[in-house]
Amino acid sequence: MAEVSVFALILAAIGGYLLGSVPFGLVLTRMAGLGDLRQIGSGNIGATNVLRTGSKGAALATVLLDSAKGGVAVLVARALFDEDAAQLAGLAAFLGHLYPVWLGFKGGKGIATFLGILLALAWPVGLAACATWLVTALVTRTSSIAGLVAAASSGVWLFWFLEGRILILVFLLTVLVYLRHAENLKRIKDGTEPRIGAKKPQ
Repeated sequence: MAEVSVFALILAAIGGYLLGSVPFGLVLTRMAGLGDLRQIGSGNIGATNVLRTGSKGAALATVLLDSAKGGVAVLVARALFDEDAAQLAGLAAFLGHLYPVWLGFKGGKGIATFLGILLALAWPVGLAACATWLVTALVTRTSSIAGLVAAASSGVWLFWFLEGRILILVFLLTVLVYLRHAENLKRIKDGTEPRIGAKKPQ
């Protein structure tokens, strides 16, 4: 039984990583004839940079697909194995998005995938974090600030909805989010972080 359990966890991790590493933003912009996303704006493959191409449709699709790949990784692992495998698959999908092997381990910042994972693991927490992102984005008009606040608030929502079982995972994901946003944090401090819809970083 132990060997089967270990095999299941390994399978969940590999599957989660491969799913998470699909660079939907890059794929969608190329399909739409918008060029190489890595040569546009900040060079990031996430939805915020896709929006800088001027295509709101591609940006929305990127948000939905980047969120979905995290959520699907969790749901499939849960259906096939158990809750531990689901959490591991979520972490692996997140790492896949941040560090995709296909792109030299240079991926996105992870906010959409983070929220998708939360929605699949504990939907009330996920919805609260999404609402936090939306409110913060409307107030600040800055995607990175909204993402950072949503990630930081997730721990509070875990306790509010009594979802302590995923506390360690969410803590790890939040730390990774902040590490990936190191440059954004510096620009926020300097007052040079671009607002939502800006064509390129200031």
